[in-house]
Amino acid sequence: MDTKAFKRSLQHSENYHRKGFGHEAEVSGMLQSEYQSHLVQQIRDNGYTLQQGDVTIRLAEAFGFCWGVERAVAMAYETRQHFPTQRIWITNEIIHNPSVNQRMQEMQVGFIPVVGGVKDFTVLESGDVAILPAFGASVQEMQLLKEKNCTIVDTTCPWVAKVWNTVEKHKKNEYTSIIHGKYSHEETIATSSFANKYLIVLNMAQAEYVCDYILNGGSRDEFMTKFSRACSAGFNPDTDLEKVGIANQTTMLKNETEQIGKLFERTMMRKYGPNTLNQHFISFNTICDATQERQDAMFQLVEEKLDLMVVIGGFNSSNTTHLQEIAIERQISSYHIDSANRIDSANRIEHRLLSGEIVATDNWLPNGKITVGITSGASTPDKVVADVVEKIFALKKSE
Repeated sequence: MDTKAFKRSLQHSENYHRKGFGHEAEVSGMLQSEYQSHLVQQIRDNGYTLQQGDVTIRLAEAFGFCWGVERAVAMAYETRQHFPTQRIWITNEIIHNPSVNQRMQEMQVGFIPVVGGVKDFTVLESGDVAILPAFGASVQEMQLLKEKNCTIVDTTCPWVAKVWNTVEKHKKNEYTSIIHGKYSHEETIATSSFANKYLIVLNMAQAEYVCDYILNGGSRDEFMTKFSRACSAGFNPDTDLEKVGIANQTTMLKNETEQIGKLFERTMMRKYGPNTLNQHFISFNTICDATQERQDAMFQLVEEKLDLMVVIGGFNSSNTTHLQEIAIERQISSYHIDSANRIDSANRIEHRLLSGEIVATDNWLPNGKITVGITSGASTPDKVVADVVEKIFALKKSE
């Protein structure tokens, strides 16, 4: 499939919308009242610090809603305003935040049901409105929506679209796209749909395994077993790794993406020599500015003297999980929660481990004076952050 030609055709269709519908003024007030917080703004204005009683809160200097997320949510609200009576669907969560997605449902915006692990698009009818979320949708899903004569509202983040353009360049020059990401994540599924040949690596360990195979060969069966769900159909590691290009899921750790890119560059140089490197390796900067800023702010925050960290964001939010990793690597007691409801008045907190397991911890807030670091993922509204701060203040006050 010529994905570039398809996208061009889709974008010129009368049923395709990538901008708002002129309801910015109406939507702006709704978004401000539902998602922003005077308390969080107060903390920002006070040097990202707030002290009450025995508690000092230290906010990361970059956290919460990024521009791409704000844009996606605003477009979803505008869509409901513009099509007040039509059926509206979202192909996936609009963003990875439970309170925002709950609000979508309250606005009578439906989510495509998943049956047996597969999305059931049979619920869509001609004339329905379909919203593509911030992290995009696969080419196959977009093609299906077009064939069903749906009105498509595309809120895909421009940074995600930039990665798609990079993958198109790989395909044009017959490079295999090495995608740093999670093969089951919606964004990576969408990105890989634009590729001809691709291989998805989760981390540096997997990248090192692939590079060792490029240099030294190995068991093809073992390789294919390891990446059976993370490569294109018909992938052959003995021939499809001769020319590679680097791409990434925009929410991955910036430093790891950079290291993986450098590792493949060194590997291809060793394999083919510096004079022909450009014929075997290509790389463009596709690291999202917002993701980078939040990670940099987190690295800065964990250098301070903190008694514990609270990382706020959806449990299926990749960028939030990576913020949590930074705290764990610094051996700081850290708790990943998706809302203040995870904090019990009896000094008990329900939180997500890096493994994905949800556990409960008692007496997580130490007695006496404490400094609590707080950050949130790019899909987390300020209002949710404020709810957590107020809950912590209330718990300490009742000691």
